[in-house]
Amino acid sequence: MAQKKAFEVEAWLNRPDPRMAIVLLYGPDRGLVAERGKAFAERTGLPLDDPFSVVKLDGAEVERGDGRLLDEARTVPMFSDRRLLWVRNAAGQKGLADDIKALVAEPPRDAIILIEAGDLKKGAGLRSIVEGADGAMALPCYADEGRDLDAIIDDELRKSGMTMALEARQALRRNLGGDRLASRGEIQKLALYAQGQAEIMLDDVKTMTGDVSGQSFDDAVDAMLEGRVADFDSAFSRQSQGGGQAFLALAGAMRQFQAIHAMRGAMEESGRNAASVVAGHRPPVFFARRKLVERTLERWNSAAIERALGRLQTAVLQTRRRPELATALARQALLGIALESQRLNQR
Repeated sequence: MAQKKAFEVEAWLNRPDPRMAIVLLYGPDRGLVAERGKAFAERTGLPLDDPFSVVKLDGAEVERGDGRLLDEARTVPMFSDRRLLWVRNAAGQKGLADDIKALVAEPPRDAIILIEAGDLKKGAGLRSIVEGADGAMALPCYADEGRDLDAIIDDELRKSGMTMALEARQALRRNLGGDRLASRGEIQKLALYAQGQAEIMLDDVKTMTGDVSGQSFDDAVDAMLEGRVADFDSAFSRQSQGGGQAFLALAGAMRQFQAIHAMRGAMEESGRNAASVVAGHRPPVFFARRKLVERTLERWNSAAIERALGRLQTAVLQTRRRPELATALARQALLGIALESQRLNQR
């Protein structure tokens, strides 16, 4: 099957298989999808600013274009031996999936098709078609964590010629990961603020870093984990009314539960208590949140955590399909988890 695991994607992009005429990048981290899409486009060797060689399309445009993608794919290039058809903002559009199905059956001879999509659930039409094709490749892009975040931090520090204190790095990592491009922007902003210093310190991070991984919804997510329903609703409403995007709340909650799921598994396998597992977790749990994570681990078993993750994944998919209802859908999913946490507290 034509697909890669998340940890294999970077290696494939460094040496893409030239036999692949269709490349699908998908996942919840839109910034990472865009960064990798640009990297793949550059490796084609085509001039990205030449409209004769590179045709950029929007997923919605393809959907209503009545065969536009098929026409472009079968157009003979005039000024180069190949053309790149770059489709952005793809989702579950049936028309796009149908076009790709036709191109899989009859691969284009003179075109490379690059598709940047959102989080496509396993079994989604577009993803299934690409994964099942011989001349196509599906590449998942999930939010950066742990080692990936350290690599991004190190890359930006190298560019600025600076180093970073350990406690500053730990605090910064907690604020990153929801979106690759936003994470890079946050590190660049921090380096600019600390320009003239040899080392970035914790106070610099506290002063300058905002929330690109969902920290603006941290109060809401923490209240959800502890089952403080009224506090959750108040914090979520405050951030939403202030312009916070609902997907950041969902992404932040998913990262928390993914980490908690791994720690709960370690507890059940080793028989260690919550405090011991949290203390030994890598990447380290930020010191200010350790007690909250310990309490969550003690109340939530693996089955309950998996239910919560399933609810969050469904909510993410629903918000992609109905963006006009994103805030209401995210609130409903997170509120349901907060209510379950409240019930667990009462046992």
